[in-house]
Amino acid sequence: MYFVSVIMPYFKKKEYVEKSILSVINQTYKNLELIIIYDDESMEDYEFILNICKKFKNIKIIKNIKNLGAGESRNIGIKSATGDLVAFIDADDYWYKEKLDKQIKFLQKNNYKFIFFNYIKKSRNSEKEIICKKKYLNYSSLLKSCDIGLSTVLIETNLIKENLFPNLKTKEDYVLWLKLSKRSHKFYGIDKKLVSWRYTP
Repeated sequence: MYFVSVIMPYFKKKEYVEKSILSVINQTYKNLELIIIYDDESMEDYEFILNICKKFKNIKIIKNIKNLGAGESRNIGIKSATGDLVAFIDADDYWYKEKLDKQIKFLQKNNYKFIFFNYIKKSRNSEKEIICKKKYLNYSSLLKSCDIGLSTVLIETNLIKENLFPNLKTKEDYVLWLKLSKRSHKFYGIDKKLVSWRYTP
């Protein structure tokens, strides 16, 4: 049975973070750890998150000394990961209960190293399903558009540990997917929506 390391960077998402944490912990697939990287120089929200997490033995919190940004924080989480697979969730996103279960069954059946799927893009006033029209993405197709929602990704730990996120303010995940695809890695999509991705300004 695969052990999954779930990486969550945190920066000023107090309104949503409890729901995000519980959406990981309440997965039907239980063989996992959640690594939260607290990336806020202000400790204002730390006790709030600690109180949520102390009920669960499979959550680890890492505090950054200074604000490093989402990409670098994910890298810290990846380096601490002990799982066979790595998944990502942002602190304002939400996983449906069977997200990991369905992904792992798909990954095992097809022997893939990187999978993702459709998701719901949610703002305060609207919801929209983001659909990847291709079953797999390569470098050429990714150059035209990136339909990979970070919180939908499941990837082999060895692959992501060898190819960490670049230190960029934004689109660091897109740049990493381009780098991986340029090395002939293909990304396989599942035609199911199992994540709610929240857009906040």
